[in-house]
This record gives sequence, C-alpha cells and structure tokens, in this order.
Amino acid sequence: ALGRMHTTGLTIDWTTVFPNAHRVDLPTYAFQRDRYWFATPAVPDAPTAGAHGLTAASPSASVDGRFWAAVEHQDLDALAAMLEVDPATPLSEMVPLLSSWHRRQNEQAAMEAWRYRIAWHPVATEPRGALNGTWLVAVPAAGGEGSGSDAHAAVLHALAERGARTVVVELAEGERDAVAERLREASAGEVPAGVLSLLAFADGPDPRHPVLPHGLALNLALVQALGDAGIPCPLWLATRAAVSVSPTDPVDRAEQATVWGLGRVAGLEHPERWGGLVDLPAAVDERAAARLAGILAAAGDEDQLAVRTAGVFVRRLVHAPLGAPADEVKWQPGGTVLITGGTGGLGAQVARWLARTGAGHLVLTSRRGSAAPGAEELAAELRGLGARVTLAACDVADRAALAGLLDGLEAEGSPVRAVFHAAGVVHFRQIADSTPADFAAMAEGKVSGAVHLDELLDGTRLEAFVLFSSVAAAWGSGGQGAYAAANSFLDALAERRRARGLAATSVAWGPWADKGMIEGDGVEEHLSRRGLPPMAPELTVAALHGALARQETTLVLADVRWDRFVPGFTAARRRPLIDELPEVRRVLEAAVEPQDAARQDAGSVTDGLAGLPEAERERVLTDLVRAHTAAVLGHSSPDAIADDRAFKELGFDSLTAVELRNRLNGATGLSLPATLIFDHPAPAPLARLLRDELFPPQPMTADAVLDDLDRWEESLAEITADSGARERLTSRLQGLMARIESTGGSGGTPQGGAAASVEEQLLAASADEIFKLIDNDFGAS
Repeated sequence: ALGRMHTTGLTIDWTTVFPNAHRVDLPTYAFQRDRYWFATPAVPDAPTAGAHGLTAASPSASVDGRFWAAVEHQDLDALAAMLEVDPATPLSEMVPLLSSWHRRQNEQAAMEAWRYRIAWHPVATEPRGALNGTWLVAVPAAGGEGSGSDAHAAVLHALAERGARTVVVELAEGERDAVAERLREASAGEVPAGVLSLLAFADGPDPRHPVLPHGLALNLALVQALGDAGIPCPLWLATRAAVSVSPTDPVDRAEQATVWGLGRVAGLEHPERWGGLVDLPAAVDERAAARLAGILAAAGDEDQLAVRTAGVFVRRLVHAPLGAPADEVKWQPGGTVLITGGTGGLGAQVARWLARTGAGHLVLTSRRGSAAPGAEELAAELRGLGARVTLAACDVADRAALAGLLDGLEAEGSPVRAVFHAAGVVHFRQIADSTPADFAAMAEGKVSGAVHLDELLDGTRLEAFVLFSSVAAAWGSGGQGAYAAANSFLDALAERRRARGLAATSVAWGPWADKGMIEGDGVEEHLSRRGLPPMAPELTVAALHGALARQETTLVLADVRWDRFVPGFTAARRRPLIDELPEVRRVLEAAVEPQDAARQDAGSVTDGLAGLPEAERERVLTDLVRAHTAAVLGHSSPDAIADDRAFKELGFDSLTAVELRNRLNGATGLSLPATLIFDHPAPAPLARLLRDELFPPQPMTADAVLDDLDRWEESLAEITADSGARERLTSRLQGLMARIESTGGSGGTPQGGAAASVEEQLLAASADEIFKLIDNDFGAS
C-alpha cells in the first residue's frame, strides 16, 4: 500500500517504516525481467458476442445481457427480480447485493466452464482397407475363463479375410519376462504389422492378485513385454461390453473397463507403439469381428472406438452445458450419509459441504478412524455446523468389515441413504516401471470398495451413490496407469448401476486445491504447468451439487487451460478425443503457422552449422538442446540445464519427452523417434546424435586423407612446438607407415625393395629425423 502511495506522488518517510534499512545504489544497466506467471491468452471474438464480450450461447452471457438490458431500459422490476430483492430497496443496500450477485455469476460461469462429458459419435463410413503382414493375436490360455470362446475364432477369421497372417500367442500368467520371450518367439525375428490383444476377455480375478481382473493383469504384462522385447508395432486392446455408447447400451462387463484406463495411459507413455482401444459387443459375431478388422486395416488416427450392431462409434470429449434450472431436481442430503476416505482431503471437503447443507448424520470411514491425523478436529468442526458425526475405522476393501458397519448403522436406526466414495490417493509411476502389485494396491480401496458398496447396498433405496473418479480415466495421464485403470472401473460401474435404475454419479475430477487427491512435492505446480490448475474446493462441491441436482451419471469436472494442455497432449500424435472442443481447434490452428516457420528455419540452422568445425557444431547443437529443454520445462534460461544432467533428473516424463522431440524436429528438420531422450539421456549425448544425423560421418577416401594432410601441414609448426606432441606424432607416423607398407600387395607398392628400405629408415629414425623428413616433404618451416 505504501509503495502504491509512493508511486502516485505521496512522500513516505521510509525510515519510520524500515528503521534499520539503508539505501543502496541500483545498477545502471537494464533490469533482467523474468515472468513467473502465465500470460492470459486473448479471448477470441465470437460471432454472437455482445457488447460485453460474452457469447450469447453462454448462460453468463445471457444473464449479463438481461442485466444490462434492464439497466438500459430502466426496468427496476426486472433488475430487482434478478437480484431477488424488493424494487424499493435503497441504492445503498443494492450495491452489496450487486456485488454478491456478480460474484455468484462469475462462480457459475467458472463451474460451467469446468463441465465436460463423454459422447460417442457414429462414423459416417465404416473403416475399410486390407491388412498386410503378420499380426500377433494375444489370447487367454485355453482352460481359463474367457478362453476358447467363439469370439476368438470370429476375430481370427476376420483378420485372415482382410489378408493378415495371424500368429496366436496364448498367455496364462502376467509374468512380463515370460511374455516378452513368447513375443520374441512368435515374431520370429521380424517386426509384426501389429498386435491385437483379446486378453481382456479373460474374466475372473487374477490368480496372483485377486483384486485385479485377470484380463487387466495380462494386458499390463503385454504392454510392458512389448517394450522389453523391442517390438515397435502398434498395439490394439479389445474389450467386450465395457463402455456404453447410449442409454440403451448398458455396460455388461465393468471389470474390462479397467483396460481402457490402462490403454489411455499407454497411448501417452508409448505413442510410438500404440494402436488403440476397441470395445466389441458382448456377443462377438462375424459382423462385429469384420468391423474390428476394418478398424485395424484403416490405421487412422482414431484410437478409441466401439463396435455395435448399429455400426462403429468414436469417443469424444464435449462440453456439458448446465441447461435450464427446470432440468434440475432438488437434492438435499437426508438421513445418514456415508463418506469413504472421509477424513482425507476430498472426503473432509465433501463432509463440510454436506454439513452446511443440512446432512443430519455423517459417517466418515478411514482405515484408522478417529486415530487418523486431524480426524477429531474435523469431527468437532462438523458438529459445530450442526451434524452428528461418526468416525469409523473401516477399510472398505474389507467386505466383512464394511458389512458390519452397515448392519450396525441399520440396527441403530441410521440406515445409509447416500454414499460418497472418495477413498484413494494417486501415486505416480510409469507403466514400464509398475508391477501388478502397484495396480492391486490402487484397486483395493477404489475398485474393491466400490464393488462392496454396490453389492451390500443393492437393496437399499439410496438418494445418491457418488463415485470420485479422475480425469486420468477420462483422457489418460502420464505416470497414472494404475490410477486410470481403477477410476475407469468407477465410471463403468456408475453406467451399470444407472442402467439398473439405481442412483449413480461418477465424477472424473481434475486436481483439487487444498490437499486434494493428488499430493506430493511439485505435483500441483507440474499439473498447473501442463494446463490443469487446482480447483477451489468450495466451487467443486457446488459443481458436484449441480451434478446431483441433474441426476447425471458420468461427468468430467476440470479446470483445463487448453492453450497449455493441448501442445503436450497432442505432441506425439493427433488425439481425436478432444478434436470437437472449439478451444482445442483454436489452439491447434494457432500452432500450424509457427510449426511451418520452424520447418523453414530448420534449413537455415543446418546451413549455418555446415561451415563450422565438428567440435563447434557439437557445441552449438548442445546449446540448442539446452535451450529447448529449458523451454519445455518452463525455465527462463538454458543456464539451468547442465550438459551432462540426465533428463530424468530434470523432471522429464513421457509427455515432456515427446514435446522436446517435436521441438527438435522443428528446429532441425529431422524425424526423431519418441524414445529420443530415453536412448540419449542427457543434452550432450543428444547433441552428438543430432550432429551425426545432420552430418553423417563420410566414408574415408584417399582424397579425404589428402585433405586431412593439408590441414596437418597448416598446423604443423604449432603442433611440433610441444616436444611431447612431437614424440607422439613420430610414433603414430611410424606405425602408419608400417601398416601402409604391409598392405601394399593389393595395388600398392610391392613389399620389400625400396619400400622396405623406407620402412626400415622410418622405424629406425629418431624424432628429429622424422620431423626433418616431414619438413622436407611438406615444405613446413
């Protein structure tokens, strides 16, 4: 405040404010300016934008339009109705009401901007084309659940009809080393045209980790083993009745939806060997199999598809506008509300919201109950808001413990009327570094807990059954393969419950602020940099309330800054999932011109390098790599990037690795692989690769040797000034002369005779004599 006064001309007695401070002289050079916040992108004009820059299609624009129309026409009654006040209210009271109303409108606009949903759109024409080469088809081993079905035979026949040579790879266990060896044997030294996995058809629990579907465990091993075996062909994962493309198309096998979560993350982490996901009908007939073969043959950008009797559908993320208030039903928590993970970050926020909105009895479960950190303090806070609170030590993955809790509540006259399943914390780990145990640990709370709640409360009439999913399941997220798989199941479970006429809402959340589900040093900053800033809890619970009021089954709620999110998400390949969002199209269109300019500049970069010595080329290319590395990681200067610092230590993940690859492609005109930084793990070795790709080593010829001798001659006086260098050079020249003479039989000077005499003289000569000979022959002084 004092600084503001000072800049407006007021005289401040700074010695009073800072009695121990002293003045310092500022430098005379211009300050170095670094921005530590993101620039706000300009809002593009819309054809229907009004005087205040809001689109007519947006509810906020509509409300603002009505407000200013009322002001323009001096319609006091309309204005009072909007503010819900008496028209006779004095202006002194109206201003605070206007401020409150304006804040509510802004919050409503923010919540609407967060709302997305998944839609399935039919393709205009079914994919066609021929399949060439060998396709590996991974199937569950005979004898297991889901093995030996007619579906396998129908698919194999359809692939053969399209021209593919199929090699069946049967897998019984998800041991990645064994699977990698099977793949090597099946490929027989050639690179297959593709791999199709029917492993998701293996129903039932995994033998080693019963909490996991067996098909998920097998597919995890397959994804990992393809990398271990070095097989770079596209992988397609097939499921049956794991997704719902319409209200009349219920999910039949929610367990197989976990494979969709795994696949979306695999497509981000391993784009170079990713094909896609295809969901088939529960009964795979010849027509469905033929459509699957057509999808594989088309080899387009679409990587999330569903085959149904009506045709082929593609998955899309679209906006989910709020609609009219008339679409809502009043939702008020009543009776007993069970919150799993109730003392954790999200659970506590939900509990506060429910207490404020009138919930009578809140049951907060966690593994430690009242002994959980902050549990008693939270309970006291909730009681202060008027709610009765029970802290229950209950692991919802333990079916018997959960049944005991529910039975106890029923016996005391407090039957559960609403459920909020918020248990679970994400841990980051790449698929290649994950184990089945990692996936099992993630599934225990989320998947097992949801299954037990669904089964134990099946006969209970619930007002709400809310599952906390994640955007990792909606579109994938690097390092969250296990988390995405578990949350994909929650989305499918909600679809399955709703199809049975039961209450169900699954919300795929973006990150929450204030100790949300995603915790850890630097995670919040990392997500913000990638375009997913944390959402304010008070607005997230209000958005959740809106979803319940509209009885929505699945919803995505995330604050996505598309200008930052799209470049990384689409760095490796086109992502049709987000193509239909207008914001995404604008970002992609805006990126085309700079990419074209970068390709044009690449030629001038290589031309400039061509005239430099090899060592200087490497230095310039190292600086180039460091500059683009700094830009990808958000550093203001390449000085923060050391030549030999490993990219992994700098904080690279699969998406930032691909972004760096794309930047270097644009800067050099090369087509570098997506595995670039994994094969060349630091700026210096990566620069050497660029040097060799741009200026491949030329085969040594006689002319090249003579050119090198010319350069030696130019530098001889400087080199021979060092006696040690003279000795080393003498030794090398003696050795070279000996080798030249020893190979003289093929068109060179015959061995023996005069040549042998020269060789003998060189070998016997002293250093001074050798340099005298060089001086005489080359004319050096």
